[in-house]
Amino acid sequence: MRLLRIGPPGRERPCAVDPGGVVRDLSEWLDDWTGPHLDPEALAATGDRLAREASALPAVDPAGGARIGPPVPPGGHLISIGLNYRDHAAQAGMDLPAEPIVASKSPWTLAGPYDDLILPPGGSRTDWEVELAVVIGRRARYLPDGADPLAYVAGYCTANDVSERHWLLERGGQWIKGKSFETFTPLGPHLVTPDEAGDPRKLALTCKVNDRTRQDGNTADMRFDVAELVRYLSRFMVLQPGDVVLTGSPAGVALGSPGTPYLRAGDLVEAEVAGLGAQRQRCVPARVDGREQA
Repeated sequence: MRLLRIGPPGRERPCAVDPGGVVRDLSEWLDDWTGPHLDPEALAATGDRLAREASALPAVDPAGGARIGPPVPPGGHLISIGLNYRDHAAQAGMDLPAEPIVASKSPWTLAGPYDDLILPPGGSRTDWEVELAVVIGRRARYLPDGADPLAYVAGYCTANDVSERHWLLERGGQWIKGKSFETFTPLGPHLVTPDEAGDPRKLALTCKVNDRTRQDGNTADMRFDVAELVRYLSRFMVLQPGDVVLTGSPAGVALGSPGTPYLRAGDLVEAEVAGLGAQRQRCVPARVDGREQA
């Protein structure tokens, strides 16, 4: 099943693609894609009901101009995994980590897949990072080795884990400072349930900037796969429904690529994970007190 949220920021409605490919508004059934509605068993029941009753629900046409928001609402924990691709570590000239490198992002960085990407005032090194995003669907706590971590996953999304490298690397402290600017986590368009997404260890990822391919990788190159990451994270934090794990990015980011410019106003960024949908952001300068900030 493919889930999405449609509407203005803060007023998105829960929707899903029915078996015939029509987007249906599920507001009559649930308030939003949150909490118990993301549990894998609940999602399966919703999918069965959608197959039976889709024609009774309002149809929505995103092609008609309706905004698509992030497929889960802001508020959950955003967890970013660093240097999780072998080719990315090689590009950065760093050894593969012995354990996952874990950082946080502000939950309020979530943006829709086609919203503008706002470049922060004074930002000079804003970088793209196409990633497979994992949405947690069931509370996960101290998962033992014998547990199946994927049973706690609601589904998968295309994400762009945007980073401002100046704030991330040159201002001291934690990476969260370079990852928490508004709109720095475009997510979607769809949350795709595991039965439809396929094997998360075999998904192609691409990112284009101004129609030029900058990243072309595959989740098979991950140092730590989805199951390992969910189990690992549960050992020291409680994962809740709606939390999002950004699982790392392949080589091809601007950092470590001599001669590759960082993002500038007017640039077009297009990220895609195969089978999960493509997203597109136009880079625009931040506005403060009604004025653009360089």
